[in-house]
Amino acid sequence: MSVNAFISSALASSRVFIALVSPDYIASRYCYEKEFEEALKLAEAGSLNIVPVILEPCDWLSSPFSQFLALPKDGKPISEFTNSNVAYLDVVTGLRRVITAAAERSSARPGGDAAVTAGRRPRIKQEFDSIQKSDFADKAFEVIRFYFKNSCEELSRIEDLKAKFEHMNDGAFTCTVVNRGVKGGQEAHITVRNSKGKNSFGDISYVYQPYAGDNSSNGAIRVSSDDYNLFLSMGYHHIGRESKLDAQQTAEALWLDFVRQAGIE
Repeated sequence: MSVNAFISSALASSRVFIALVSPDYIASRYCYEKEFEEALKLAEAGSLNIVPVILEPCDWLSSPFSQFLALPKDGKPISEFTNSNVAYLDVVTGLRRVITAAAERSSARPGGDAAVTAGRRPRIKQEFDSIQKSDFADKAFEVIRFYFKNSCEELSRIEDLKAKFEHMNDGAFTCTVVNRGVKGGQEAHITVRNSKGKNSFGDISYVYQPYAGDNSSNGAIRVSSDDYNLFLSMGYHHIGRESKLDAQQTAEALWLDFVRQAGIE
């Protein structure tokens, strides 16, 4: 198989295309004019997600890349970050969000891409009982726990950043992040509990302290519902944030608030 055929085959079977954008990439006849053009056709057909990662300053806003959400945040080139670790963390977080969303869309479509053109399944109104809401909260807590554990492991691979995840019990975990890139070091702590509404702290509560007990809370995550779905909402200092979240979105929002306290944006 030729290189061209191999790349075409790989693109056709992919769900995410990550373009490492720089002046050299845009100037490359093969990378930009052939590889990216083929990826662009797949993206227009709805079968591929394109994620530009901006490595160096370049005129990417005048290119087709401008129609996609670039990383790091706001398309700021990685080379312009004072601490490149902050940039890479933003890229990792953004890519995880894209990949997770792509996987969820794929798994939600029986029969694969052929299902893209199929009609929507009818929505049926229903009422959710306390057991369903409790089960939903339990599953959401496990998603949040898994997200924090993996994120701590990823963060610890970055120079000047250290993170520790600790399992306290089946319904609680605690994390600590240390940013050694800040003079004197900057730390952040959090304890997250599957509180099940205890002390009016919501279904899941969190405290920005290590090993915090179950008698305090800085924020609450509650299970709510409409006529069709269960979802999560975040309270206290998250007032004003999007109110209908799934477990993955909630985990991301909570993680970002947590690491900001260590000076990580």
